[in-house]
Amino acid sequence: MKNGTFREDLFYRLNVFPIHVPPLRERAQDIPLLVKAFVQEFKQRMGKTIRPPTRESMQLLQNYSWPGNIRQLRNVIEQAVILSDRGQLNLQIPEALDVIASATLKEAEYQHIVLALEKTHWRIKGLDGAARQLGMNPSTLYSAMRRLSIPTNHEKDDMSS
Repeated sequence: MKNGTFREDLFYRLNVFPIHVPPLRERAQDIPLLVKAFVQEFKQRMGKTIRPPTRESMQLLQNYSWPGNIRQLRNVIEQAVILSDRGQLNLQIPEALDVIASATLKEAEYQHIVLALEKTHWRIKGLDGAARQLGMNPSTLYSAMRRLSIPTNHEKDDMSS
């Protein structure tokens, strides 16, 4: 509101009773109950018989950082029910991006860009390029790489020779 990006009158209409909901990663004890509710919802919707997740699976779910919060957990459970085989949940825990464990946003951005570059063999442009994988224009990626001191493939080759 102070920046002028949110209408003051709308803010006061919506700000009737503020509620703070901590992120899911701070409420790991809630995950088993949420998983149970989501499994129930999806097995009914899909007409499947599903056994509860194993203790090991539940532990994996509780140890994951859930950057997408409850929506991400819900999607993982829906996918598990869809892929379930003989009543057993086929849980596929998302690969945790080490980006979350980074100390700063700059470090996270650096790691994320380097990971994308490595996956694309340092190709930046084109259909198989890192810029497309990251959902950005190549010029924007080049700017970010300069800002973060990430060398291009050519610069990298020049350094090693």
